[in-house]
Amino acid sequence: MDSENKSIDETEGDLMETASAGAGDRLRTARETRRMELSHIAAETRIPVRHLDAIEAGSYDTLPSRTYAIGFARSYARSVGLDEKSIADAVRGELAEGGMHPSVMAGGMEPGDADKLPSRGLAWFGAFAALLLAIGVIAFASTYFGAGVELPSLMADSEEADGAGTNQTEALASAGETAAPTALSADGQVVLTMTGDEAWVRFYEDGGERLFEGVMQDGDTFEVPLGAEDPRMNTGRPNLFDITINGQAVPPLATEMVPVSDAPVSALALLARGSEETAN
Repeated sequence: MDSENKSIDETEGDLMETASAGAGDRLRTARETRRMELSHIAAETRIPVRHLDAIEAGSYDTLPSRTYAIGFARSYARSVGLDEKSIADAVRGELAEGGMHPSVMAGGMEPGDADKLPSRGLAWFGAFAALLLAIGVIAFASTYFGAGVELPSLMADSEEADGAGTNQTEALASAGETAAPTALSADGQVVLTMTGDEAWVRFYEDGGERLFEGVMQDGDTFEVPLGAEDPRMNTGRPNLFDITINGQAVPPLATEMVPVSDAPVSALALLARGSEETAN
């Protein structure tokens, strides 16, 4: 075993000295030194073989997101006995150099594609329609919940939110209207943002279908798929995750480092939890 570890360390050192050696080369060499097949790594880490292939080839643009690329690489490194942090830093460096290309946005529109951008008139019409929809939803919510029941404020207290609200207020004031915040929706987009050094997390649908499993770093985000069936979350550090629905902050799953398991993270469940906490 000592000779095997020595061989891996020497191989790792040789690769570190080679300028062209990326994280994928180092992982593949370590795996081959241990005489391990990709299928073995896949079984141990629960990462599909095609994703492991992509990591070894440095083809991060075939992975779902930056979070997947870094998290999968860390798990791979752990499995073959390499330094996780070193591999994760190498992957981040490759991503910063263009290792992951922007994905095509919904509807076939790509960033910077002027031929596919909507016309100015269409953009203004869309903004006006969205405003009318928000006002209508707020009016419905006020009527439904009844007078005398004050809904908790879930607007994120940040400079960006304040700045956006100020600009919107000024724009509407010039037109003689009153600004209205975007309404929370039970089928809205839920986004969880990591705010600490790192934490392992697993997102899955009720029944076990995995959406994501791995280590998230400070600043990494996960968008809960809108079509996910009763999405849930397991993590040992729920207090490090900021949660928003349609861009508006909602209370975290916990304010202390208390492990959570099978915690619902759909917009409906999060809003219901917020209402229960307010009632209590």
